[in-house]
Amino acid sequence: MQERRGVRGVKSAARTVALLELLAGRGEEPSRLDQLAQDLGVPRSSMYQLLQTLVDSGWVRTDATGSLYGIGIRALLTGTGYLDGDRRIRLVRPYLDEASDALGETIHMARLDGRDVVYLATRESHEYLRTISRVGRRVPAHAGALGKALLAERTDGELPFGDGPLTALTENTHTDRAALLADLAGVRARGYSVDREETVPGIAGFGFALRYGTPVVDAISCSVPVARLTPEHEARVIDVMRDVRARIESGPPPVAGVPDWR
Repeated sequence: MQERRGVRGVKSAARTVALLELLAGRGEEPSRLDQLAQDLGVPRSSMYQLLQTLVDSGWVRTDATGSLYGIGIRALLTGTGYLDGDRRIRLVRPYLDEASDALGETIHMARLDGRDVVYLATRESHEYLRTISRVGRRVPAHAGALGKALLAERTDGELPFGDGPLTALTENTHTDRAALLADLAGVRARGYSVDREETVPGIAGFGFALRYGTPVVDAISCSVPVARLTPEHEARVIDVMRDVRARIESGPPPVAGVPDWR
């Protein structure tokens, strides 16, 4: 068990967190007791007791037979609390509305979390079907505009990746470290990232890091179907998003006594 700042981790708490993250990651796919015990390396009896405790408290739900398990409604309430309690998200939301109205495209806000970005807010376009951008979705940072905008704020030596191949979401995703580093160098030179069908086939994205805190962990982006991405529309997207970023970054400073979460 890992120790941090001289405090030894609590095994039962770590096991509970691992279970909830596993169930959340499976979404609509239900899990069985034996499967969960095996996946987490926990004795079946211990896993059963943990599941029953979490079912009783609403963190895990089960079906009518009591044999299938999934993430419970308490996880939603906790996630909503995170969104409502973050001043950065509250600051950015109105600007997402403005960008969406101006461009007619889908606008996102996301936060870097390890090797991934997590979507925190989305304004959907009415012109095309929903993609993978719902709030709470995790996407590998190297695979899209939001993540690449944030990775480019770090030196190559600070990137959270090893030397092995990177996960491919489409045939255009960078899976080679050298190719990714070259792309990030371009992001730094331009001031924004470009995703051409690297996350979702048929969708291009333009990402802009929000430099209102250190380290830089938040970004906004605009997603556009490539079928209607003319050079003129691309230029307008970039102009609007640059302006939105500048106005977000010049927003009010943190309020005294209110945590500025990292």
